[in-house]
Amino acid sequence: MIPSNAPRAVPTPTAPTAARAGAALAALALAGLAPVPAAAHAVLVASVPTVGGSVDAGPVAITLRYNSHVDRGRSKITLLRSDSTAERLAVEAAGPPDQLAAAATLAPGAYTLRWQVLATDGHITRGDVAFTVILPAGATAPAPGAGPASARTAGN
Repeated sequence: MIPSNAPRAVPTPTAPTAARAGAALAALALAGLAPVPAAAHAVLVASVPTVGGSVDAGPVAITLRYNSHVDRGRSKITLLRSDSTAERLAVEAAGPPDQLAAAATLAPGAYTLRWQVLATDGHITRGDVAFTVILPAGATAPAPGAGPASARTAGN
């Protein structure tokens, strides 16, 4: 029996074994740096209007930016109003490959942009951007019932 306090021989790797281990570690390190094809879906990374933000009433430029290229022809933006009406917005044909752009003229109220994109990885993703349209500073709201659509004449 060998006493427990006796020195033990620890095998030392031979030069070829150490070289193979070093090469294996280097290969693993390089594999971590190698580019991999993107398999992620298109994720919204920025928007104008911003999520939960507000914009002034009137013409509104809409921009949705994603983390990857999107197919404009197969992507869509729908504007949802607080009264549950919906309008599909025309997506601009030109622009950066990771963005969708559209425009709308909006009155004060709550809105949601419902988007659907086809990413270049072949996957469809969807989401919503809720925002509020407010009166510009210094503007006054029209009186309730005023305006050409609700004008009434006496006797009718």
